Amino acid sequence: MAKEKKETPLMGQYNSIKAKYPDALLLFRVGDFYETFGQDAIKTSQILGIVLTKRANGKASHIELAGFPHHSLDSYLPKLVRAGMRVAICDQLEDPKMVKGIVKRGVTELVTPGVTFNDQVLDAKRNNFLLSLHQEKEKYGIALVDISTGEFLVSEGNQEKLIHLLQTFNPSEIILQRNTKIPQHLNNTSNFKLEDWAFQYDYAYEKLTQHFRTNSLKGFGIEHQRLAIIASGAIFAYLVEDTHHHLLNHITKIQSIPQEDYLMMDGFTLRNLEIISANQQKGKSLLDIIDKTYTPMGGRLLRRRLILPLKNLPEINRRLSLIDFLNKQDLLKYNISLQLKSISDLDRLMGKLAAQKITPKELGYLRESLESIHRIKNLLNPYPNVLKYLDPLQDLSEILKHLHHHLNEELPVHLSKGNVIKAGVCEELDQLRNLQFKGKHFLDEMRDREIKRTGITSLKIDFNNVFGYFIEVRNTHKDKVPEDWVRKQTLVNAERYITQELKEYENQILGAEEKILLLEAELYRSSCNLLLQYIDLIQENATRIAELDCAVGLSELSLQEQYTKPILNENFALNISGGRHPIIEKSLNLGEKYIPNDIYLDQESQQIIMVTGPNMAGKSAILRQTAIICLLAQIGSYVPAKHAEIGLLDKIFTRVGASDNLSAGESTFMVEMNEAANILNNISDRSLILLDEIGRGTSTYDGVSIAWSIAEYLHQHPTKPKTLFATHYHELNEMTLTFNRIKNFSVSIRENKGNIIFLRKLIPGGSEHSFGIHVAKLAGMPSKVIRRAQEILKTLEDSRSPSTPAEKTKRITEENLQLSFFQLDDPVLENIREELNKIDINTLTPIEALMKLNAIKKMIGD
Repeated sequence: MAKEKKETPLMGQYNSIKAKYPDALLLFRVGDFYETFGQDAIKTSQILGIVLTKRANGKASHIELAGFPHHSLDSYLPKLVRAGMRVAICDQLEDPKMVKGIVKRGVTELVTPGVTFNDQVLDAKRNNFLLSLHQEKEKYGIALVDISTGEFLVSEGNQEKLIHLLQTFNPSEIILQRNTKIPQHLNNTSNFKLEDWAFQYDYAYEKLTQHFRTNSLKGFGIEHQRLAIIASGAIFAYLVEDTHHHLLNHITKIQSIPQEDYLMMDGFTLRNLEIISANQQKGKSLLDIIDKTYTPMGGRLLRRRLILPLKNLPEINRRLSLIDFLNKQDLLKYNISLQLKSISDLDRLMGKLAAQKITPKELGYLRESLESIHRIKNLLNPYPNVLKYLDPLQDLSEILKHLHHHLNEELPVHLSKGNVIKAGVCEELDQLRNLQFKGKHFLDEMRDREIKRTGITSLKIDFNNVFGYFIEVRNTHKDKVPEDWVRKQTLVNAERYITQELKEYENQILGAEEKILLLEAELYRSSCNLLLQYIDLIQENATRIAELDCAVGLSELSLQEQYTKPILNENFALNISGGRHPIIEKSLNLGEKYIPNDIYLDQESQQIIMVTGPNMAGKSAILRQTAIICLLAQIGSYVPAKHAEIGLLDKIFTRVGASDNLSAGESTFMVEMNEAANILNNISDRSLILLDEIGRGTSTYDGVSIAWSIAEYLHQHPTKPKTLFATHYHELNEMTLTFNRIKNFSVSIRENKGNIIFLRKLIPGGSEHSFGIHVAKLAGMPSKVIRRAQEILKTLEDSRSPSTPAEKTKRITEENLQLSFFQLDDPVLENIREELNKIDINTLTPIEALMKLNAIKKMIGD
């Protein structure tokens, strides 16, 4: 019987490391490649689209293998993480040239979708949140942490609040208790389940107070948020125990999310208004249009403001006043913007500093950033009144002085490259460098001396990792070699020798190089430790710079795009003159101007506006721009309008456009009704509601009935929410005769020889026609289809029973709306109804039924 082979030493090492990270995909460094094996290899090849091969594995016949060059890590790692993978990066911890046998390896970083410091995985202007979820009965505790920036947020609430937070913060990864069922709305998010011990109150409380070095959590305002505290404890369990991130000094505070302070928008509204992301692949979002920030911190803050608009009037006015101030200080703003361009991502640099992952090059970026902040501080000094709008920047001149004194101007990417610490900082380091520098001259002098002594003109002195320093002599001159030289290596055309003098020099030089690297590393760590003492002050400055960056960007936006300062108050009216849609405006062709429109809504005279008009006329744009103008005002931005006076809103609801959820088994109409129900169940006196084509997902008469009923409900509701209602149902124009706060408006068009021109201007009065056939003609529909549609339209219009608008309104409002297909005044339909009424279904055979159906088809001329 053949002796069973054992696994190879390399695979033995791989398997022992993989056993420590069973839930992670292990990238195993082998020479110049990162390799994956077995199931990891299969997943990697599928995600990255790289070749899957096989290799021998001792007793095993083969094992799957997929790999890529180590220098491609930054290209491939983001793809693996975005696919939801937890990735353990296993590097070679020794130089293979200096080791006999297998190289020592170990995991240097565990990257998950929600836990990473990797710049290639992270989006500079977007937070990367890890969310922890703890549920007890119908209530949830929620904790959010961005380990790259140190932000730590908590909240508690019911499922509705949970959904709102998820839609607002869009976490990259979720952790929850092993036995907790994943809510349906979390199915598409990468998740990881922890054991029950990680979700214990005592453990969590102790972890938090230990980390923040406090006796209680009262100072953070979360002492009584028990479920949020438990969720926070699980965050620490995951970071420390599961992903081995022990260095978290950059997480300096924990903040509660007071949702009552913010204007609420649900996920439908965020999507429908294209606030953060566009609905079309090449489209632009509102954030894309208004983001003129220079720094990553400013970009993230602007994004946060857009998804969490304020209801706090003094804070909104503070932000507006800072923009107003900058609008009047062109030179100051220009000089500030020059400095902002030089500021790196301070929050993420502090994260890397705390995690001991910051490189010398990044420390140089930090120094440059602190210099720019110091200049901004000096620029603002002559303007003491700016402190009314912006807290003062912290003075960090001492740490800046240290960085200038200790670090060279040009810094390497890796500490191992050396030349990080400046001359004059450490006497021993200077002496060793001097020795290293003189060594080059020593070798040159030695070579010249030996050439003169021996007469070997081609003699050279060189170095390699195996033999160290050596003298190389070509074979043609080997008879001239002195007796005191010791032969070390024979080559095809040359011999290599060492001397006692060269050996002593080698020991001295190599010792110096090793000592230089050790000393530089020690001095570098010392500087990093000093910086850690200032981490909270640097983070405070990062916050101030983000606010200033937002203000400078919004100021530039207001001047470039002619936005105006809105007036916000505690009233309930909404008065916009010359309002424009910022996204559509920027997508127009060169020379084409956006047609502005006015909107007025209040609770006394004009609570609901019915907007009618043909497709493509701009009804949806008017609805959306109204909400966007209000939203921009409540983040403290100037707005695209000539004038805007806005009573503070607390909620914006939209039911705009078709958004099927077919994968969840819901039709367009069901989604529409779900969204409409959500609106009607959550309205308040400060809500703004946008309804576009409500009811169009079902039959015409059902649609009219539902749309009418919803409009009536909103009009009669005690909160009187302000509503814009775009519709094709011209029957709704008749509501104004009975409901005094419903007004009719239409988007104007001009007819010219059977064609229509869209004027896109909102005017008083309803439209009687949809002009759908005209739009079909514009779309290039065959002329035969157009002519037939016009014939059918004329037939249908002629068949309607005559009645005045007042009679229709009275019938709808005083009686139940009972519309039937057979109420149409059509003789053919009347005959069909008579035939159907004669049929006795209980005695009808299948053959008779087919014959009856054929007879009915003939009656309609088919």
